Parts: sequence; structure tokens; C-alpha cells
Amino acid sequence: MKIKIIKCLTDNYSYIIFNEKTLSAAVIDPSEADPIINQIEQNKLVLKYIFNTHHHYDHVGGNQKLKEKYSCKVVGFEKDKHRIPDIDIGLKDNEKWKNELFECEIKHIPGHTSGHICIYIKKLNALFTGDTLFSLGCGRIFEGTYEEMYQSLNKLKKFPHDTKIYCGHEYTKKNSDFCLSIDKNNSNLVRKIEKINKNINNGMPTIPSILADELSCNIFLRSNNLEIQKHLGINSSDPIETFAKLRDLKDNF
Repeated sequence: MKIKIIKCLTDNYSYIIFNEKTLSAAVIDPSEADPIINQIEQNKLVLKYIFNTHHHYDHVGGNQKLKEKYSCKVVGFEKDKHRIPDIDIGLKDNEKWKNELFECEIKHIPGHTSGHICIYIKKLNALFTGDTLFSLGCGRIFEGTYEEMYQSLNKLKKFPHDTKIYCGHEYTKKNSDFCLSIDKNNSNLVRKIEKINKNINNGMPTIPSILADELSCNIFLRSNNLEIQKHLGINSSDPIETFAKLRDLKDNF
């Protein structure tokens, strides 16, 4: 099994997962159809499934054209079926769903949207986080609350620390600038930024990230850190207050 990173639109990432022997494939969050079709045709793959982490157009924009061309099944969160185009299969929170390519686990992680999910494929050690967790960042809160997003991120923190994080956008450089502005004494963060800059200079994606790196470097996963709270002038021990302050600052960064 392989994961292929596909650049879409301006800064989106879609992911094709495929079996090298059978050539069966699934795509996660096809922002647009044409880049996916190019890869499917070039590699002679057979597209079986489309997975959507949430309903935003830049994650579902390719659904209809891909389904019409390949007769594949669209998979998403059952409670968001009214907003995910052409959905065929609705999955539940905490459900483990097996298909001919892989078994995956679904987690409901609201905050960015009310129906956002992540998709964990243990066999690939891969977690597809959509627009909830980015490398060194997290998604904007459009439909949820600060507390919901905070709790959703806490769910993601519980996966194995060597899990590879595949997110929905190439936002890492700007996220790193924000993290450094708050957490400049974090040596782990400085080292990670060096790797990020090297990838960017070589024209490579900064994704996947590793959860262990996010836990030590991503300030949105570290809102209980006393140094960060002190930097923000927060005396409360409530990490949600710190998280909310960080999210507000990032919105205007």
C-alpha cells in the first residue's frame, strides 16, 4: 500500500492510497477532479472510494466528476450526509470500517465544521486530519466552539506518537512563523523549522508530519504549557482559555 500526495487548487492536498498489486485505489478529499484523474490514468489505478473529511468545497469539489467517471463510492460522516455531495456510505464516530483496500477508524472531530472527521489507517500508520490539525497549526473555528476544537485536538493527541499526519493544506511555513513568535525558546521547534525550510527549498511538501513533532512543537497542542501561558499574559490554569487566545491571535497573524 502506498500514499501519493496530490497538490490541488492553490495549497490543498489530496491523497491517493493504492494497492501496488491490485491497483485498487481510494482518494481522500479530492479538491478538484483533474489532478486525481491524471494520477489514476497515469498509474492505471482503479478508483474504488472517495473519502471526505468534511463538506467544504475545497475538499469535495472533485466528488461528482470522479464518481461519474469511475463509478466509485463516496464515504463520509453519516451526520453530514446532507452536505457531502453524492455520498453513498455514512460512517459513525469511532467506527472501524473495512474495505478491500484497508481497514480504517473514524473519529468525529468537530470545531472547524460540525461534521468533521479524521480517518486513521493503522496499517499505514497514517492519520488524515483534514482541516482540524495542520503541521504546526489547527483549523479555523467556523461551526464549532473553542472547547470543541480543543477536545478534538486532544483526541488526535492520543494516537501513537509515530503516526504520520496528512492534513488538508500546505500551511506549514506560516504556521511555523506563528509558533516561533510565541514559543521562540523551543529548541524542538527550531529544529523542525530547519527541516521545513529544507523541504520548501527543495520543492517538496512539508507533509506528512509526525505526531511526536506536533506534540513538542505545535502550540495549539501545548496550550497547557506554562511558558506559553506566561507569554500570553494568562494567569488561568484553564488550557481552553489559552487555546482560545492562540486561535484568535492566529486568525489575525
